[in-house]
Amino acid sequence: MKRILLPVFALATLAWTTSCSSNDSSSSTNTPTDVTAEHQHEAGEQHDHGAGAEHSGGHIYSCPMHPEVTSDKPGNCPKCGMKLEHTDGAAGDGKTYQMNLTASPAQPAAGQPVTLSFQPQVVGSETTPVPLAVVHEKKMHLIIVSKDLSEFFHEHPEFKASGRYDVPFTFKTGGTYLLYQDYQPQGGTHQLGRQTLQVSGPTRPAVKFTKDQMRWEKNGYAADLAFDKPAQVGQPLAVSVTVNRGGKPVTDLDNYLGALGHMVVLSEDGAQYLHVHPEDQADKGPRIGFHTTFEKPGLYRVFLQFNHAGTIQTADFTVNVAPAAA
Repeated sequence: MKRILLPVFALATLAWTTSCSSNDSSSSTNTPTDVTAEHQHEAGEQHDHGAGAEHSGGHIYSCPMHPEVTSDKPGNCPKCGMKLEHTDGAAGDGKTYQMNLTASPAQPAAGQPVTLSFQPQVVGSETTPVPLAVVHEKKMHLIIVSKDLSEFFHEHPEFKASGRYDVPFTFKTGGTYLLYQDYQPQGGTHQLGRQTLQVSGPTRPAVKFTKDQMRWEKNGYAADLAFDKPAQVGQPLAVSVTVNRGGKPVTDLDNYLGALGHMVVLSEDGAQYLHVHPEDQADKGPRIGFHTTFEKPGLYRVFLQFNHAGTIQTADFTVNVAPAAA
């Protein structure tokens, strides 16, 4: 089994490129699995609450997934919708993490089962165990997408006695795939791992997305994506997806991983990643509400997963985000 060291530094946002300053570094290997490590350390911009905020009775609330988002009162993160937590400026455990990936067999092939194995590590102390917190009912969320963003898979590696997190998977076709690991070390902040994996075997023509695609239809379902305002950089957006089945509104959606829906947003080049969380709502559909903010203009692919009648459906959309208003 081949081992590849895949560094992933602690992120201030779950994206590799933001309006904030950042440091880029990457490494690659010519070993058979052709796994490329890509990471950035985000230097998030902190909001100024005043020098005496903590000592004058004020408090600081921050997003567990986007620590640069802070407020002096409770609320929700405008980027991903998560509830802000009372931190008073705490910055996690101060450690830098990386993700180690191995594949068995070492060269994944289309149509052949492969075991993807992940081990979170502390940089400089790689043998130290890194216990993970449970987030949305799982310790690790693995997102696998084809490079053209036409294929999307959401997996959950399971902890093994070896100390690694393993998941069996079969790639449908050969080509380049992007792997993202969304996880949180206990006592630390959210982390995002990313690798590029080359799969051997027959390939298919790449899909080129250009126009907005705001409606999805499959398996008798239809879902419509809508924003309360035009999608442009820096614009806080209320996002809604309305689900129908057979032309009738679905009002009995079931939770999936503790929520009515899970939304992953990826930029066309795969550099911008955002896991958007639904807002609290008393009903079970047909509308699922979210909030988000785009930080870069360009084309984005939006993937929504929802649970109905015991089956997980995956809807996909395409959105062109305009530059910020002058």
